[in-house]
Amino acid sequence: MLTGYNVPRPGRFGRLFAMPLANTAPLRRARLHGLLAAQAASTAGQPYAITTVEAWNLKLPKGTRAWSLVRLRTREGLEGWGEARPLTSEALRSLRQAVINASAAAYEPLRLKLRGHAGLAAVNAASLDILAQASKAPVYQYLGGPTRFKVRAYTSLHGANDEELARLLELARGAGFRAFAFPVPRPPFRNSGKAFVLATQKRFETLKKAAGEGCDFILNGSGTLTPGDAQLLAAAFERSHVMWFDEPCAVTSLGPLRKMADESVTPLGFGMGAADAAFFQNLLREDAVDLCRPELAVHGISGCRRIAALAETYYVAVAPRSNEGPVSTAAAIHLAASLPNFVVQHVPFHEVPEDRAMRAELTEGAVEVPKDGFLPLLTKPGLGITVNRAALRKYGEVVA
Repeated sequence: MLTGYNVPRPGRFGRLFAMPLANTAPLRRARLHGLLAAQAASTAGQPYAITTVEAWNLKLPKGTRAWSLVRLRTREGLEGWGEARPLTSEALRSLRQAVINASAAAYEPLRLKLRGHAGLAAVNAASLDILAQASKAPVYQYLGGPTRFKVRAYTSLHGANDEELARLLELARGAGFRAFAFPVPRPPFRNSGKAFVLATQKRFETLKKAAGEGCDFILNGSGTLTPGDAQLLAAAFERSHVMWFDEPCAVTSLGPLRKMADESVTPLGFGMGAADAAFFQNLLREDAVDLCRPELAVHGISGCRRIAALAETYYVAVAPRSNEGPVSTAAAIHLAASLPNFVVQHVPFHEVPEDRAMRAELTEGAVEVPKDGFLPLLTKPGLGITVNRAALRKYGEVVA
C-alpha cells in the first residue's frame, strides 16, 4: 500500500478527487469569464448604459489601408469613439447585441465578453472615452497617468527596393519622425546565409545615410524568416545598435527563440497577431523577448495595459502596435501615457498627400504629427479629439 499519498477511494467524493487538477483550470476560467460577461450584461440600470452603437467603414483615398470607426452613445447623451478592423453588417449586429444596455463603466467585463470580436478595441476605447469625459479628464489621467509628457513615435517604411524606402524615409523625416522600421530584403531562398545578411546591412547603410544624424532604426522581419536566418541577422546587427529586431521569425517553438536571445544582444520584439496574454507570458517566462508588442486592435487599451503589467514584472518594456486610423493613434497616445514601461509608439505615415490629408481631416487636428520624433499628449477630456462629421460622411460608408 502506498504511504504518504491520499489515494482516492470509491464513494461519493472518489470521482471528484480522482479528477486531475490540470483539467479543471479551463473550466474554472470559462465560468469566471461567463460570470464577468453576465455582470456586463446586467448593468442596464447603471449609469452610462449604452443605447446606440454606430459604425462606419473607412478606406484611404489612394492607399489600401482600411478600418472601422465606431461610436457609442449612452443614456446620458455622452458619446465615445473607437476604431477597429473593418466590420461587416453581421459583426455590427453581434456587437450591438453584446453591448447595448451594458454600462460603459463595465469596460473590462465587456472586453472579456467581446474576446475575439473585431469590434473589441473600438468598444474598449469608446467606453474609456465616455468615462473620462464624465470625469472631465483625459483618458490617461483617468487610468492613473501621465507617466510621461510626450510620446516617442516611429513609422514603418514600405517599398519594393532600397531607393523607394529611402524616398519615403526622407518624407517621414520631414514630417517630424526620427525613428523608422525598415523591412529586411526578401531572402532568395530559405537559410540564405551570408549573402542575405550583406544585403540587409547594405539596406541599413543606405537608410542611415538618407536619415542623417539623430535617427533610430528598427529591423523588421515580419515573422517571415527562418530561425537560422533570423539568428544570423541578430548577431550581425549587434554593433549597429538598432532599437530592436521586430518579429524575427514565427513563434512556433520557444527553443529557437530562447537560443537567439541567449546568443545575441540585439533586442527581440514579438506580439504580431497574438490574441492572448498567455502568448507573452510564455515568452517572458523563457526570457525570449525584450519588447512586448500587443496589438491595440486585438486587445484594446485595457488589454494592452494588462500585458504591459505582466511584462513589467519581468523588467520588459512594451511598444504597442496600432495600424488603424487617427482615432486609434489618439487611443495609443493615452495608452502610452498611462504605462511606466512604454518605449515607442507606431504611427502610420503615407507617401501620398491625399491619404495623409484624409487622416488629418477626420480628427480636425494634428494627432499624428510628431515634433522632433515625439507626439504631444492630448489634454482635453476623453480621447481629446473631435471627429469631423463632414469628413466622416465624405470618406466613410455606414455599416448597416
